[in-house]
Order: sequence, then C-alpha cells, then structure tokens
Amino acid sequence: MEHQEHDIITRMNEKYIKMSKGHKAIASYISDHYEQAVFMTAAKLGDTVGVSESTVVRFAMGLGYEGYPEFQDALENWVKSKLNSVQKMGAKYGNSTQSEILHSVLSSDIEKIQDTMVNLDAAAFDAAVSIILEAETVYLVGVRSCEPLADFLHFYLNMIRGNIVLVKTTSVTEMFEQMIHISDRDVAIGISFPRYSMRTLKAMEFANDRNAKVITITDSIHSPMNLYSSCNLLARSDMVSIVDSLVAPLSVINALVVALCLKQPDTVKENLETLESVWNNYQVYLNDEINFIDEEPMLHYPLVKKKEEAI
Repeated sequence: MEHQEHDIITRMNEKYIKMSKGHKAIASYISDHYEQAVFMTAAKLGDTVGVSESTVVRFAMGLGYEGYPEFQDALENWVKSKLNSVQKMGAKYGNSTQSEILHSVLSSDIEKIQDTMVNLDAAAFDAAVSIILEAETVYLVGVRSCEPLADFLHFYLNMIRGNIVLVKTTSVTEMFEQMIHISDRDVAIGISFPRYSMRTLKAMEFANDRNAKVITITDSIHSPMNLYSSCNLLARSDMVSIVDSLVAPLSVINALVVALCLKQPDTVKENLETLESVWNNYQVYLNDEINFIDEEPMLHYPLVKKKEEAI
C-alpha cells in the first residue's frame, strides 16, 4: 500500500496515538462507519460519538484541515474513491473472459507472496515464534475480512498449545471485557489490513498499556497497527478489485503454524493423538476420513528431514 500524504484515513491513523480520548472516539467511529459519517454535520457527529461539536471541529483542524467543511469534503472524496473501485474493476475486467480473470487474479496473488518473501523481516518472524511459545496466554484479534485469518490461526494454535483466546465481538467494550486479564506474561496478536479496524487498533493499544507483548500482522510500515507493536509481520494485501487479497497474510500465518510445530513436535503429536482418540471415542469422524497420526502432515517438512539426516 502506498503512503498517501493527503488521504484522510491515513492522516487519522498517523495521528491516532497522540490523540485525546475524545478525538480517538471520533476517529474510531469514522473508520468503522464512514458511510454514515460522511453525511453528518459536526453537531450530529459529536452527538453520535458523545463529544461536543467544538471537539469535532478541533479534531478536523488537528488533522490539518481549515475546518469541518474541508474535513467533510476530504471524507466525501475518500468515500467516492472507494466506491469508484467497482467502476475501476469493470474497466479492467469488463471485456475479459472468466479464464483471463482467473489468471490475472492468481498472478497478482503470486506477486504478493513473492514480494512478502523478499520483504518480511526474518528476525521479526523468529521473535514472533518465540514470543508465542513463551507467552502464558495468546490473544487473537481480527475483525471484518481479517476474522477468517484469526479463526485459522486460532484453530491451529489450539493444537500446538493451550490458553488461546480468540476475541470475537462487534463491540469495543466487549473486546476489552474479553481481554481484561491480559498482562505482561501474555501476547496479543492483531491482524488488520486496509481499511484498518480501529477496534483491532484499540485492542492492541489496550494490550500495550497492560505491558503485554504485541505482534501485528499487517501490510505496511505505515500501518497504524505498528504503533503499539514491537514485532511486525508485514504481508502485502493490495486491492485487486473491490476486495483485498489475503493470500500473502494467510501464507505468513501458515508459516507461523509450521514453525511453531517444528519447535515442539512432541507436544503437537501428543495433542493430535489425544484429539484422534476423542474423535474415535465420540465417532466424530469415520476411520477412513482421518489419518493424522500416521501421516503427521504438519511435521513432514524438509527442515525436519535435514535435521534427522544431520544426526
């Protein structure tokens, strides 16, 4: 994602960490409800968020606008640019065959994975693996389109270690309630890509304030997610059409899972054996539908074989 100096959302993200409590509330509401906010007067926006009209005006001026009208114009232009993505998609793919669309999208995803391979900080990846293994409790936060990524990571982390909390809510208040026990012994993993979720950002801020370690999976050094994190895993997620590609982020998460498995294969095997026993006892799967233990799919990676050969 290119850093856009005059993008209103980028301005809010950059200044968020230094905002007052009231200004953060305005930024959060606009980020999550820009479709409604674009039609609101300063008084209406303030009433909706729970701050004064003058606070809204100061918020707009704090972002570098002369007043609320200029701020509202900028927000309107940003919303229009998002809606125009549908038209851009039509212009790009309108005359393409289905196979051409398939080839174009897959080629774009391949490019994103290759770019991620080149630019992902290996030291940050190693640190993330160690932090996750050493943490007492792991909190996972991913909302909107990032929710499936958090679900995927939660599913496999549960097989690797215990004390995994998947924070699932549409309310910031409930999010804090689910993270109320987080401490310096824990880690919070936040997953967010454009449009960045202020709910996820607030969760990372809360974790940082409680001295927990924070790992972010996001797209750019300019992402606001990096404000509260000391371990940033960057994966490209550029706009292909009207949706974000999450292929590269999923690959990074998959790599995390594999690396964690290779760090403690005995624990993983024991957990899988326990699961298979439970599945068999309660007839969750038929015998011909699962063969986890015999094949050990997550452990059959070249890294393990090379290590065994060296011994």
